[in-house]
Amino acid sequence: MERMRRAVGVVVGAAVGDALGAPFEFGAAGAFSARFPVAGGGGEMCGGGGWEPGEATDDTQMAVLVGESLLERGGLDLPDVFERFRRWAAAEPKDIGLQTEDVLTNGAAWDLAAALHFRVNRRAAGNGALMRASTSAVYFAAAGREAAMEAGRRISALTHGDGAAWEGTAIHHELVRVMFEDGDPLAALPGVLDAVAPAHRERYATVLAPDWHPGLATEFNGAVWPCLGSAVWALRTTDSFEDAVRAAVDLGGDTDTVAAVTGGLAGAYYGADAIPERWLPELHVPLPGFGGRVLDAADLVRLAERLAGA
Repeated sequence: MERMRRAVGVVVGAAVGDALGAPFEFGAAGAFSARFPVAGGGGEMCGGGGWEPGEATDDTQMAVLVGESLLERGGLDLPDVFERFRRWAAAEPKDIGLQTEDVLTNGAAWDLAAALHFRVNRRAAGNGALMRASTSAVYFAAAGREAAMEAGRRISALTHGDGAAWEGTAIHHELVRVMFEDGDPLAALPGVLDAVAPAHRERYATVLAPDWHPGLATEFNGAVWPCLGSAVWALRTTDSFEDAVRAAVDLGGDTDTVAAVTGGLAGAYYGADAIPERWLPELHVPLPGFGGRVLDAADLVRLAERLAGA
C-alpha cells in the first residue's frame, strides 16, 4: 500500500476514533453497540457528554499541536512543543487530563515540569502521551526504529515523568513505522518488545501477548499499558477499520483515547480508504488558544501528507 495512504489513515483514523469515543467516555462496556447495533448503520458521530457531533477531544488537539510544531520547526523542538501545549492548556480546553494540566500549569520549565510532578505524585503512567502520538508517529516513521522510538519517549516526557508512558509511545511509533514498510505489526511485536526499556518490558509483553484481552487488565484503561494493549487487541481480533474502532469504544472506560489509539493503528494497517466516508463530514478539531482555529477532515489529510513528506 502507498505509504501516504497509511499516513493519512493514522492521523485521520486517530481523530475519527477520538470523536466516536468521546460521547461514551467512562460509560459502560457495550454502550456503543447497544446504541448502534448494526455496523454501517450511520449516525455514530452522535455527540453528547458536552461534545458536538464529530468533535475531537484533547487527544487530537494535542496531536495536531505536535504535528504543526514538527513541520514549522523542521524537526523536534521540545521547548516549542511544550509552549504550544501550555498555550492550549491556558485557554481552558473542554477536556484535559489532570496530570497534563498540572504539568502544563505549574510554572516550571519545559524540561523540569513533568519530572517535578512525578517526584511529588509518583503517578504519571496515564495514556495522555500515547493519545497524541499519531502525528509524531507519521513524521518519524522514515527515521528508523531507534530514532522513531526515541522521539516517542522524548515527546512523552514533556508531560509524563513515568518511563512506562515513554515506552508506550515508543512502541506505538514503532508499530506505525513497521506498517509504513508494509510489515505485519502483530508479527513484529516480539522484536519491538526487545527494544523496550527492560524495566517496562514485562508489563508490555503481557498486554501485547496474543492471548491477552482487555478483560484480563489489572488497571483501568486510562493507564498507558492497558490502553495500548486494548488497541492492539482491537486490531488483532477484527478485520476492518470500522470493526476495530467499534470494538475499542465498546470496551467502555477511557473510550476516546482507546479508540483514538486504535484508530491510528487501524488507519496505518488498513489505509485511509478503509475509514468510512460517513464519519468524515462532521469531524472537526478545535484548537483552543490558537485564534479560534478549527480543523476539518481535509485539514487533517493535508497535515498527514505534509508530515509524511517532510
